[in-house]
Amino acid sequence: MSETKATVGMVSLGCAKNRVDAEMMLYSLRQAGYKIVEEAAMADVAIINTCGFIESAKQESIDEILELAQLKKEGKIKAIIATGCLAERYRDQMMKELYEIDAVVGIGANSDIANVVEKVLEKEKVETFPDKRQLPLEGGRIQSTAYYYAYIKIAEGCDNRCTYCAIPMIRGRYRSREMDNIVSEAEKLAESGVKELIVIAQDTTKYGVDIYGEYKLAELLRRLCAIEKIEWVRVLYCYPECITDELIEVFAQEEKLLKYIDMPLQHCDGGVLKRMCRKGNREELTALIKKLRERIPGLVLRTTFITGFPGETEAQFTELSEFVGEIKFERMGCFPYSQEEDTPAARMPEQIDEEVKVRRAEILMEQQQYIMEKYNETLLGKEIEVLVEGFDRYAECFFGRSKADSPDVDGKVFFVCSEKKPHEGDIIKVRVTDFLDCDPIGEMIY
Repeated sequence: MSETKATVGMVSLGCAKNRVDAEMMLYSLRQAGYKIVEEAAMADVAIINTCGFIESAKQESIDEILELAQLKKEGKIKAIIATGCLAERYRDQMMKELYEIDAVVGIGANSDIANVVEKVLEKEKVETFPDKRQLPLEGGRIQSTAYYYAYIKIAEGCDNRCTYCAIPMIRGRYRSREMDNIVSEAEKLAESGVKELIVIAQDTTKYGVDIYGEYKLAELLRRLCAIEKIEWVRVLYCYPECITDELIEVFAQEEKLLKYIDMPLQHCDGGVLKRMCRKGNREELTALIKKLRERIPGLVLRTTFITGFPGETEAQFTELSEFVGEIKFERMGCFPYSQEEDTPAARMPEQIDEEVKVRRAEILMEQQQYIMEKYNETLLGKEIEVLVEGFDRYAECFFGRSKADSPDVDGKVFFVCSEKKPHEGDIIKVRVTDFLDCDPIGEMIY
């Protein structure tokens, strides 16, 4: 490495799982002596940890590369490295089509990122794509979130083979981490000041099947909740067919485990789900949700849906719309189907026009806006716990997240206080007095 100790900056796009990979790469770079800067545009070497999940995410990654390419052309940065899912998925196409890139690094080479940086600083072009299984499941990290919350990845890859999804092709087979290692990492995060631990994987509910021969998420969550300094444990990406009675009991019994389940359903019609290579139908999903709400009082359910999947009829979309209206999810996202090359769904007949896909998604989100307004009305006058995130100088009030709000995908709680001011990272109580655009507004209770 150069004696001048070059600076490195990283832009990490896409999901929280990609963010954890980025944090581990940053740690490797710092250990190798490089100086990490917050703004990639201000660094000698800019790394874009790309997302390649759907078309909009791919375009965001490309746009970021092109922006940095202009800075390179102006001599403000020396080299550009592409890592992450887009780099893994498109490999040799990347440098041919985006010639400004100096290195394309597959996920199996993440642990070799310091060596790649050294090479590009010496004007060497690098393309490296080791086996995906060489992607490290654990290691040191430079936490990129606020100090009081952190993601903890419990598994890598996916075996579900949904027909619309490229993740198994990009990330490989499902690989769980050893439970003791996860707990040890969580303990270190707690010691560093983390209060909210967010458990992630492509499918958290399948955790442990590959190495222990049975579902182990329930046991893992009990152990994480036993860590003294952790106050909130949040779980994302639970698949409905893997939600066991044991897991439901853990949600019901563990006080630190937030009554928040992110369960991506994608659709409710049995025919559409079958073409997606997913299980269930409206009746089965309705029964599961009824059981969850009965056994976990105060449960907040988040889900996502895909509209315009190949062959989705107006009747099937209407059923989905009725389902959304009936269930009244507290949190919901909806995306028009993205025709991803090399996936089975991309080759299916009856592809639907983009305008129809988008219109259907807009209809569902309009429904959800009304549902969330009604949900917020039930909060009026109630006291809710809020993790303080900062002060909004324009609105002249503090803001944070409630137990019902996951970072980046859900909303905020805005509140005022007249006496002692809270600090970032405090968990306080807010009495809800109003709401605006689905965000509760209230006053801090002392």
